[in-house]
Amino acid sequence: MATIQVEIVSAEGEIFSGTAEMVVAPARLGEVGIAPRHAPMLTNLKPGEVRVKVPNEAEEKFFYVTGGILEVQPHLVTVLADSALHAEQLDEQAAMEARQAAEEAMKGATGKEDIAHAQEQLIEAAARYRAAQKLKGKR
Repeated sequence: MATIQVEIVSAEGEIFSGTAEMVVAPARLGEVGIAPRHAPMLTNLKPGEVRVKVPNEAEEKFFYVTGGILEVQPHLVTVLADSALHAEQLDEQAAMEARQAAEEAMKGATGKEDIAHAQEQLIEAAARYRAAQKLKGKR
């Protein structure tokens, strides 16, 4: 089976480097699937999970990103994440608390900028909580 090189990096450093049969990422306009020899593409990422199907492994590898940029070249996929975690680093309780704090911030927000900031926090916290919930059974 054909493969594609995948690099997932963030400001903290390299998160993953290896070959994959398929990569699925949370693009701003919807989830995208990238297979080997995909057409070149550059898109923004929203908070969510990146899934990497590694050859000869039954399970996919999961990573949580808070956003960033996805660059696709015919033989290379690069995820430049604002921040990224391995699936096993996700803390469901902390994600739930962050979501609740963001919901409270939304209730107390009055100015346009406060509301926009609270909405961003809520979107990220909700995505992190969903990813933690989804991956809970896969650990």
